[in-house]
Amino acid sequence: MAKFILLYRGPATPQADITPEEGEQLLQAWNAWMGNVGDALLDGGAPFAGRTAVAGDGSTTSASDLNGYTIVQAPDLAAAKTLCGGNPFLDDATADFVVEIYELAPM
Repeated sequence: MAKFILLYRGPATPQADITPEEGEQLLQAWNAWMGNVGDALLDGGAPFAGRTAVAGDGSTTSASDLNGYTIVQAPDLAAAKTLCGGNPFLDDATADFVVEIYELAPM
């Protein structure tokens, strides 16, 4: 089985702006999705917090709007994509949020 990293991209609500009740609902949604992914889930991941980016010349620039990651295993890219079904990051049913899927190549 191959490993895939799911990168969450979009204008996420800052954690400081999420009420405890909203936080509990989000946690329940994530736990339900991870439960559905089952044994394919290798690393539940984490949201990203502080961010910056460094260019080759040493200058600092703005980081992208990546918000977190999850690592799963699947036979191929198509199967990894199906694991995104029910992912809470995609709940808004718009194109504002996306899950980028990359196969992790062996070293």
